[in-house]
Amino acid sequence: MCASVFSAGIPMENILYLGGPNIASEIYNKEYANARICGAEKWRKPLAKFLRQPHFIVWDNGDLVTHEVMGGLKNVYAIGAGMVAALTNESATSKSVYFAHCTSEMIFITHLLAEEPERLAGPLLADTYVTLLKGRNAWYGQKLAKGEINLEMGDSIKGKGMIQGVSAVKAFYELLSQSRLNIMHPSEKMHIAPVELCPILQKLYKILIVRELACEGILQALRDETMNDPRERIEIAQRHAIYRPSLLMN
Repeated sequence: MCASVFSAGIPMENILYLGGPNIASEIYNKEYANARICGAEKWRKPLAKFLRQPHFIVWDNGDLVTHEVMGGLKNVYAIGAGMVAALTNESATSKSVYFAHCTSEMIFITHLLAEEPERLAGPLLADTYVTLLKGRNAWYGQKLAKGEINLEMGDSIKGKGMIQGVSAVKAFYELLSQSRLNIMHPSEKMHIAPVELCPILQKLYKILIVRELACEGILQALRDETMNDPRERIEIAQRHAIYRPSLLMN
């Protein structure tokens, strides 16, 4: 969204982002729900105040671009979470391992795009947690893995709307594959594209976009015997200068 509005010449101060963590049905049913509104203070402060209700809590923040990127990331990995749940009969261990890997990939990616990524950790995990548990992207992954829907149906599903995670998989994969973003792999001592350290994102791209793998391929990212502990991905991000200021200008 941000890239398109920038190219259209819309001033940044006139853009607002309203996102989760929430589920649409919770808002509709007036259950407890939460949202975050980002943008210029002159707009977000009064709108946040206007929207707040006892059952609908609204946070406000000035970092519009980064929070939109985080929103895209959670949709990407929610599709994989749905697949893993369906393929493993809701295995607690498999879902836990998936969560460890996907959150480490998201933390790694936020270190590429944010100068102070530690400030994003809490909001990122909160948004991800609710979306992986319940949401249209997780639903889509489950239905694909069970064979109840197929890729030929597209990413706009009747009764569910647009599955944003599909286009987000393509966008993040292509962005993080660019050689100009190469980083030094600390153990291999060679330059690699950031996507090479994101095995789940790679599998989702092969499943959803180029369609080289069936949904079962997502399990390869969890059960590869050569796979390292996901904390090592976080350590790479924390110990090495991988911040790329130009990343969000694409």
